[in-house]
Amino acid sequence: MLFGRTTVSKFVIEQLRDLPGQSDLGSLLIDVTAAVKAIAAALSKGALAGRDAPGAPGETRRRLHALTNQAILRHCEWGGQLAGMASEELEAPYPIPSAYPRGRYLLAFDPLDGSAHVDVNASVGTLFSVFAKADSAPAGVADFLRPGREQVAAGYAFYGPSSLLVLTLGKGTHGFTLDREGGNFILTHPHMLVPEEASEFAINTSNERFWEPPVRRYVTECTAGKAGVRGRDFNMRWIASTVAEVHRILVRGGIFMYPRDSKDLANPSRLRLLYEAGPIAMLVEQAGGAASTGRERILDVVPTSLQQRVPVLLGSRNEVERLARYHADYDNGTDQHFRSPLFQKRSLFRSKS
Repeated sequence: MLFGRTTVSKFVIEQLRDLPGQSDLGSLLIDVTAAVKAIAAALSKGALAGRDAPGAPGETRRRLHALTNQAILRHCEWGGQLAGMASEELEAPYPIPSAYPRGRYLLAFDPLDGSAHVDVNASVGTLFSVFAKADSAPAGVADFLRPGREQVAAGYAFYGPSSLLVLTLGKGTHGFTLDREGGNFILTHPHMLVPEEASEFAINTSNERFWEPPVRRYVTECTAGKAGVRGRDFNMRWIASTVAEVHRILVRGGIFMYPRDSKDLANPSRLRLLYEAGPIAMLVEQAGGAASTGRERILDVVPTSLQQRVPVLLGSRNEVERLARYHADYDNGTDQHFRSPLFQKRSLFRSKS
């Protein structure tokens, strides 16, 4: 048992102490933490919980998505802090049941990131984002279509060898480790900072043939190592779990890339702005890093739908800014490494003829 350590509840209360009228936000984050602990307990049982019972392909994943989604809804709907919730699992906002009071906050979340890897016991996570609303009227779609810079809190849970909760309330990014014996998340990583540059990059190289030229240029320079223009060797990492990738960035630096590509011209981006890109961008920026689509700061992108997807390039500030510069040079036709997009036979921004 750990005594005298800062729990997430104590931390949140202290962070909000000098902000009048924010006690409901603290209560909401404590409810989110309770949901995360319930999810961590359920996931840790694995097949012992019967989740891997025989069934149709993908059935285990569907059951886990339903379980984790319900855990967050049930833990957070009753407290009186929320005007509504939006989940990656739901097509429309979730209304607060009439039996419960409503508040002025909005909670958006992805209950189970990386679920495709559950069957191989790989790390998965939960992402969440909180916005403030002017009143407690029932929330509609338009209430959630806000740029990420308006978030009042964001975080993720990372269910790995230990269960972690990483949180920001706009005063830095802080990590907590679940003490399974005591049942509390304990502050273990205060004021996490992303190094301005680092020699690691993460990208799914199986999609290289679909990348835009600025991304190919950046990755080619990294893989050239000491013999190339960067003058140093880089290591490549790819876990294919957003939370796991971002956590590595927060701990060690580097750059994580899920760029726009031409694999599916109808869906050129993969990560959802509201449920994934927005909260991780806030966490990384609060830790001194940067987060961009390649052409725009992620926190400045205004969503047009609940399920909108955007390219994501985030991590060490110098690396992200370099890659954003490559995009600008390419779009302006000033990049000597590639011909201007005006003269390409096919562009990502044009349909096939």
